[in-house]
Amino acid sequence: MRVLILGGTVFLGRHLVEAAQRRGHELTLFNRGRSNADLFPEVETLHGDREAGADGLAALQGRQWDAVIDTCGYLPGVVASSARALADAAPAYAFVSSISVLADTSTPKQTEAAPLAQLPDGAAPDEFTLPHYGALKALCEAEVRAIYGEAALIVRPGLIVGPHDPTDRFTYWPRRVAQGGEVLAPPAEQRVQFIDARDLADWILRVLEARVGGTYFGVGPRHSTSMADVLEACRTLNTPTAEFTHLSDEFLLAHEVKPFTELPLWVPASDRGFLDVDLTAALSVGIAYRPLVETIADTLRWDLTRPADTEIRAGLTLEREAQLLAAWHAR
Repeated sequence: MRVLILGGTVFLGRHLVEAAQRRGHELTLFNRGRSNADLFPEVETLHGDREAGADGLAALQGRQWDAVIDTCGYLPGVVASSARALADAAPAYAFVSSISVLADTSTPKQTEAAPLAQLPDGAAPDEFTLPHYGALKALCEAEVRAIYGEAALIVRPGLIVGPHDPTDRFTYWPRRVAQGGEVLAPPAEQRVQFIDARDLADWILRVLEARVGGTYFGVGPRHSTSMADVLEACRTLNTPTAEFTHLSDEFLLAHEVKPFTELPLWVPASDRGFLDVDLTAALSVGIAYRPLVETIADTLRWDLTRPADTEIRAGLTLEREAQLLAAWHAR
């Protein structure tokens, strides 16, 4: 296939490029040239700014592709203008959305038909704010469906993990467990879902190759996985001396630990549906997952290549962890 990737140089985008190359596709990237601009010198890259309207999309005119993958659409107006500009240039459009589009994050096992988040009255659809991220993504999905119809492929990942993750929201755990000692951990039984970026990239391309549209949760793994399972996999692979102390939701909330960022993969019971959706639809179109230990090993191997002074963007500092553990044991 001739594939156009909007983005293509950051995390999922770079894994899409590498997966497409392995699968023998002809690639074009479209981006502003600001992030990892020298990453794929062998791949045709067109520069523009989709937020600048028609002028910013000028480089796409007069071209033809078999499929478009939009990895970086956050505002419905911007996504709509891109999709309209490409409607006659490519018969299929894959939009990377988010599981955050769900209106209800408390109910487990929701399907893709569950109600979606909506912008509150007075909120601007052309202005990105983090609290409105899910509602804006839902509006973006609607724009792609309106333009591409059944040829629209809407993928809703949850937490994307693996090498080159700029968020550290999974990397924290392999890194912390490898340091050994007493490790502060969320409730052991909490169910978690995430997907290796390489598995997500390969699956998106396979679905496009099969010319399948529709809406799918792009999460995993196939079988139920708990926080204890993830931590044990980290320990088995890296540091058998690590010991886990699982703190309760009530304690973490009382001590103002920030879910998902300060303590990655943890969300309170009231939001557990965010990490426990139904995978039936994605499994029906061939989503597949590598072993958890492979994702952990590769993530840690990549993490060790980063400069020692790299700012870690998620997770507890050792000082904060020690304070919380001391308070837990002193109850």
